[in-house]
Amino acid sequence: MKPKLLLQFEGAAALVAACVLYHQAHGGWLWFALLFLSPDLFMLGYVAGNKWGAWFYNLAHTYISPCALLAIYGFTGQPWFLWLGLIWLGHIGFDRLLGYGLKYETAFKDTHLQRV
Repeated sequence: MKPKLLLQFEGAAALVAACVLYHQAHGGWLWFALLFLSPDLFMLGYVAGNKWGAWFYNLAHTYISPCALLAIYGFTGQPWFLWLGLIWLGHIGFDRLLGYGLKYETAFKDTHLQRV
């Protein structure tokens, strides 16, 4: 199986897991819908050029930041950390499922999965 296809399956698994856990955590689906695409606001970094654009976009599209929110939830017990982390994980999984990857500094369309 090709690595790109495996990464797409991995994205689908992350999306499904995030949605199931969000449901079990009694998150509001209106908030899920409203915030689902919010990590894409980080592409506004491209206003400052490809280098900064890729940096900001990648910051919002790695699993590190949402996992940090989930860890904070583990320490604080505040459910909104859990809900935001799961929405963010779901967004990244959805992007990977569609074949969107992390950006290279060369151009917005150059990703680690393919040229979009």
